[in-house]
Amino acid sequence: MTPLVVAAVLIAAFTHASWNAMAHHIKDQTLAFTLVSGGGAVCGAALSFFTPLPAAAAWPYLIASVILHLGYMTLLMRSFRLGDFGQTYPIARGTAPLVVTMLAAVFVGEVPDGRVTAGVAVASAGLLGVALWGIRGSGIRPHWAAILAAVATGLSIAAYTVVDGVGVRASGTALGYLAWLMILQGLAIPAYALATRRGELAAQLRPIAVRGLCGALLAISAYALVLWAQTRAPLAPIAALRESSIIVGAAIGALFFKERFGGPRIAAATLMVLGIGLMLQAH
Repeated sequence: MTPLVVAAVLIAAFTHASWNAMAHHIKDQTLAFTLVSGGGAVCGAALSFFTPLPAAAAWPYLIASVILHLGYMTLLMRSFRLGDFGQTYPIARGTAPLVVTMLAAVFVGEVPDGRVTAGVAVASAGLLGVALWGIRGSGIRPHWAAILAAVATGLSIAAYTVVDGVGVRASGTALGYLAWLMILQGLAIPAYALATRRGELAAQLRPIAVRGLCGALLAISAYALVLWAQTRAPLAPIAALRESSIIVGAAIGALFFKERFGGPRIAAATLMVLGIGLMLQAH
């Protein structure tokens, strides 16, 4: 992983945590994700005019990714409805790196060496520590339905990370792949909202439109950086490094949601950094 790839993934981590925080702050999650998804579809449509079509070999992965992303957004909406941001976001993001490592080894042939495996394990332990210690130290009683939804969200993240990692490499154009992914996945939730809210939808969206569309721009920027990075480096260390967004999410929670960020979370964050260091040394 070159310094440029590392920088791109770290920027993606920051923007990803930011758009998730914006979405969580909007109480009606259907409206929040209507704006994020719809804004992404508009951005994707605009981008498609300036990028080539993905190669034919990439389209099965694109279709699979759309299905996985819709499942991910549905689960993420559910976890945000049920739980606290400082509880659900770290668990959702923290479950993904080890699963990505296993899936990449089985389906992509990227078998990690001992140092990468150790690094991913240590980083994942730190990430999950941020989540679990955050629950323990915050005085928030765990909501097991929210935790289950967050774990399922993490599994869906792992699945679409591997699918998109293979698909973007087969596409010949990271931006073209991103554009069509945003177009295809971005229409489903707005269509659902339009069918269920009918004439009330526009009035409901108006007060939160700016926040939601800003979230959409952050979301598409974050994933563009990740897709580009996946064409330049193995999937597992990118997945683990990307999950440093948990630390950003914890900081956002402390600054804007008044959630605790004390010694246990700092210790867990340090553990995560040590794991990332092991992975980067191996590459």
